[in-house]
Amino acid sequence: MKKVLIYDSTLRDGAQAQGISFSVEDKLKIVERLDRLGISYIEAGNPGSNPKDLEFFERIGRIKLRHAKLIAFGSTRRVNISVQDDANVKSLLKADTPAVAIFGKSWDFHATDILKTTLDENLNMIFDTISFFKNKNKEVVFDAEHFFDGYKANPDYAMKTLRTAVEAGADSICLCDTNGGTFPNEVWDITSRLSMSLRWM
Repeated sequence: MKKVLIYDSTLRDGAQAQGISFSVEDKLKIVERLDRLGISYIEAGNPGSNPKDLEFFERIGRIKLRHAKLIAFGSTRRVNISVQDDANVKSLLKADTPAVAIFGKSWDFHATDILKTTLDENLNMIFDTISFFKNKNKEVVFDAEHFFDGYKANPDYAMKTLRTAVEAGADSICLCDTNGGTFPNEVWDITSRLSMSLRWM
């Protein structure tokens, strides 16, 4: 029987909803409730973009959780900056969580037109960041941003981003339908194909 692990992103993704603004106290209470429910992973915030999250991570570190593993969320290193010198990477380390979720571009268009970099450099950014955190003994989730849009536009490149993450040591991969525009049958078809491809890596 396969084991299902639940990954909750209420404290980060949920906090982006209109009219939602969690205080540090709110977040601490939510973590305790989610832990009581037996949630496996709690994505607790992005310390690189939200100073309030740094205070939260400092305080939650004093609370012993029974079930949940806390995850700090952040991006791959920036273009042409070493992973050791990247401010976001430093903030993830400062959060001092047992696991990190690293989001990276899996859509070729976003690598070239949003990040203004090459497709190869985007792969390097993914590899460098994940391997850096693995060397720090962190569990790493690769969050493949806009994955389904990227796969539909350029399946070979979208797959390369996943393979790069796996080769760098990612423990798990999150396939994101960031725009919410992928139909359930498409998610099924694409995920089934990926499952077969990645199984042999």
